[in-house]
Amino acid sequence: MSNNLALFTDLYELTMAQAYFDEEMTDDAVFSLFVRRLPPQRNFLLACGLDSVLDYLESLRFDEDDLAYLASLGKFSDRFLAHLRDFRFSGTVYAVPEGTPIFANEPILEIVAPLLEAQIIETFVMNQIHVQTVLSSKAQRVVIAAEGRPVIDFGPRRMHGIDAALKAARAFYIGGVAATSNVLAGKLYQVPVAGTMAHSYVQAHEDEREAFRRFASLYPETVLLIDTYDTLEGVRRVIELANTLGEQFKIRAVRLDSGDLLVLSRKVRRLLDEAGLGKVEIFASGGLDEHKVAQLVASGAPINGFGVGTSMGVSKDAPDLDIAYKLCEYAGTGRLKLSPGKPILPGRKQIFRESKNGSDTGDTVARADEQRPGRPLLEAVMRNGERLAAGRVDIESARAHASRQAARLPDRVRAIKPAEPSYLVEVSPELSSYQKQIEDRVRAM
Repeated sequence: MSNNLALFTDLYELTMAQAYFDEEMTDDAVFSLFVRRLPPQRNFLLACGLDSVLDYLESLRFDEDDLAYLASLGKFSDRFLAHLRDFRFSGTVYAVPEGTPIFANEPILEIVAPLLEAQIIETFVMNQIHVQTVLSSKAQRVVIAAEGRPVIDFGPRRMHGIDAALKAARAFYIGGVAATSNVLAGKLYQVPVAGTMAHSYVQAHEDEREAFRRFASLYPETVLLIDTYDTLEGVRRVIELANTLGEQFKIRAVRLDSGDLLVLSRKVRRLLDEAGLGKVEIFASGGLDEHKVAQLVASGAPINGFGVGTSMGVSKDAPDLDIAYKLCEYAGTGRLKLSPGKPILPGRKQIFRESKNGSDTGDTVARADEQRPGRPLLEAVMRNGERLAAGRVDIESARAHASRQAARLPDRVRAIKPAEPSYLVEVSPELSSYQKQIEDRVRAM
């Protein structure tokens, strides 16, 4: 990630920051990042993106080119720009670990920092937590639908830009996807990479048999794409290749990318089994999402793995969240809004997750200093602008955490259909009382 991201912010963050600076509003603020409501198609979300946020906070600097550009806008004083020249994030971050299931109005993270610092970072923090949480949550649904069969990310070509495609591969892996076709993501995030051939390789040869033979000679344990012309003829040519190569035949799988995948997978499986190629697996792709994958699995399709692209890559059914980053405390006093439909829980908070017999049963959002039943989810991951041990979790640990925590949810919540009833999230009496106290104070102003 480039260190030069200081200007990736909305202009009003900087105009407000200058106003705070001029007014000498230097006390600590608490900002809370949360999702107001879940999309109708989601029973839970899988928190993701914290690593990107902490990396940004550690390296955030305004360089001379940044300052020159801001000066050219004619909105900022020399005194304020001089302050930005020495800007460093010095705050504390509390967050749920990446891969933690979260629900509406639960803090994903909370920033405690001088007001100016906490304000400037809003745009980046929201951007990264939003996109990665959207995508890890979508991936988790596809993985659940696949019921243990590997899912491969085929999405980068149709995703919304390079950063989204890179961060998606990381988020997908945390969400349970087995590998990505995105090579750069593999290098940057140590995500396993996968891929063999596209239709163009077969088309470029005069004969499909020759294409299969040549590719298999270079990559003996590859996956052959068999639907370029005629799927059943394609699998027969794979069988011919097996007969020709004998013990040298090591093809791992064939891939279906079009047509009626249920019908074709059954016919292909029968042909392979009749030819003694029972170890050759069937991999399917082509316009898949969690609902199509679930239907194939429920129908008994003999498919061993799935490649999922655009639908997962852009989270087509729920591409955005009603995510908010809101001031909830300044100078030791709780803050909120009275805007209809946009409540804010004041002060720094904690989430307590209760369980019974190894299954999570419900959450309580409470004040940070409360002691309540259940395990607390928010933990300090950065202090004085430096990561703590809890903020240095590697991707494999985040992936394992996501798998364990999702498995603890009730089956109805893990399902891809709407949960009835939904997962229980309550606000503690102490926090509710504090919210009422702050509301009364605001109304009396």
